[in-house]
Amino acid sequence: MKRPRPRRLLGVAAAVWTACAGLAVAARAPGPAIDARQEVLILVRLPPDHYRPGVGYGGGYADDLSRRNQRRLAGRIARSHGLTLVDDWPMPLIGLDCFVMAAPSTQSVDQASADLARDPAVAWSQPMHLYHAEGQARQGKDEGRGDPLFAAEPAAREWRLAELHKVATGRGVSVAVIDSQVEAKHPDLAGQVALSADFTLQPPRNSERHGTGVAGVIAAKADNGLGMVGVAPGARLFALRSCWEQDRGQGTVCDSVSLAKALHYAVQRRVQVINLSLAGPPDMLLGKLLDVALARGATVVAAFDPHLPGGGFPASHKGVVRVADESLASVQPGVYSAPGRDVPTTQPGGRWSLVDGSSYAAAHVSGLMALLRERAGASAGALTLVSSRPGGGAIDACASLLGRARACPRQALAIKTSGLPRLPPR
Repeated sequence: MKRPRPRRLLGVAAAVWTACAGLAVAARAPGPAIDARQEVLILVRLPPDHYRPGVGYGGGYADDLSRRNQRRLAGRIARSHGLTLVDDWPMPLIGLDCFVMAAPSTQSVDQASADLARDPAVAWSQPMHLYHAEGQARQGKDEGRGDPLFAAEPAAREWRLAELHKVATGRGVSVAVIDSQVEAKHPDLAGQVALSADFTLQPPRNSERHGTGVAGVIAAKADNGLGMVGVAPGARLFALRSCWEQDRGQGTVCDSVSLAKALHYAVQRRVQVINLSLAGPPDMLLGKLLDVALARGATVVAAFDPHLPGGGFPASHKGVVRVADESLASVQPGVYSAPGRDVPTTQPGGRWSLVDGSSYAAAHVSGLMALLRERAGASAGALTLVSSRPGGGAIDACASLLGRARACPRQALAIKTSGLPRLPPR
């Protein structure tokens, strides 16, 4: 199925995106829903002079001649294999151009990928993979619009969030929410989103549940007299839409190329914390981009899915911080646990709801990483979490932030609980 070509993303210099909160980087015309089941990704090496450091590069090619030549090459490859060229995206961080091709219904994507891999012009090829969000909102519930929900937050009790915020709020730290569309105008998120961009070919939306909920857990505003408080209310959110809500409540999904575009964008802009509250099969393209992100000092946090081998990808990728909902009965070694049940957070339409799942546990840890990054400074190396067992288990947020030899003050948090919505028993 042929998809409409996306409009080029506008190159945005670092000085611009730090000054322009809520900047919309990509605008797309509405299009039909995309079925990735017959799509194949091919990666072609870039010409040596294709990308030049210092040139504005926000999704287009460095020069029109290189672009035309690469597309002619891709068109030849598609025709020779009986495929249809539907999309392309440069990946200069790994020296490759990514092209999306559709196989006819009579051909399996595995066979098409294998055939393409034998083409000498192709660096590698792979089927388009799908990824699923690892959390859900309680449908039909509005847990107290306009009510102070801080006391109901698990992190307020378990992580002593008020005490953590006396030390750090994540001020100045950039956090990429690679997810579905975040409602940047939500009263608890207004001013928190430094930049929004859409990397999907799906119809644009003002907001979607999963991305808005993850963003709230990470960085909902503090001291605004309503709603809840994020783990890192001082952080700057990069709302990078690479996932979308399916019709009829079938969940939130992403594909390889939309995730790769968003990840490439975040790494180019030196985002310090990258949140990936999703899971799916291993992916070579995404793996290479994750390696670049980690090598550049970014902290990558992903949701752990106990039903997938190794907890699913990208959680299974070396160097990624793997996080599971703490209510899971059994978690593998090397997996951290964090609050992920009965979590109040932001939802579309200026609402708040309870959410569950490892998506929101990962969001808690991304927020905590922003606190650690603020306290450690920009030149700090890898951040270390203190937990119940080496490299995993329940996180001691206070010890992580203050150092293993210190702890948060012992006095109880002074939290008013009257007038709060009663959470359903679990």
